[in-house]
Amino acid sequence: MNLLEAKEGEKYIIKEIITDDEELNAFLFSLGCYSGEPITVISHLKGGCVVSIKDGRYNIDSDLAQAISI
Repeated sequence: MNLLEAKEGEKYIIKEIITDDEELNAFLFSLGCYSGEPITVISHLKGGCVVSIKDGRYNIDSDLAQAISI
């Protein structure tokens, strides 16, 4: 399951980040988005979704949301 399939307001645990792009991996890690971390989908938008990771809220696009397995 990825973030686009997640229900709004529920807390999930990140299983893995599915990407070959090292730059993207490093960016997500800097946000606190890595395996084992809790993540909550605040809302779904047309081009992606708003998520809460640790103490921050981030707007991520659909390609990035698909790369995050929960």
